[in-house]
Amino acid sequence: MVLGIGVDIVKVQRFNSWIQNRKLVERFFSAEEVKILDSKVGVAQSLAARFAAKEAFGKALGTGIRNFELKEVEVKKDSLGKPFLQVSGAAKKLCETVGVEKIHLSISHEKEYAVAFIVLETA
Repeated sequence: MVLGIGVDIVKVQRFNSWIQNRKLVERFFSAEEVKILDSKVGVAQSLAARFAAKEAFGKALGTGIRNFELKEVEVKKDSLGKPFLQVSGAAKKLCETVGVEKIHLSISHEKEYAVAFIVLETA
């Protein structure tokens, strides 16, 4: 059963300045996600898409970005490149409290914008 859905869109350009400020990136992204800064291409798009996923997660949960840190919501990829969310800390506890059993994630970016869509599922 669908517990919640969330969508978010962000302007990629917003993250161009973030690339120069590692501390800012570390505030919102997990240690693994921060490694994106070492990439040569698509850094701003990757950060933007991940940030949109974190915001969409909060919307799907119904809390917004309250009661958890954004870096506790981490975008990862499976062996085929499909993105998924891994939650930890307070974000994980919130999911357990409301009965989230599965998190579906779709992200996309095209030049100026990045978008993410989340579906939270329960039994």
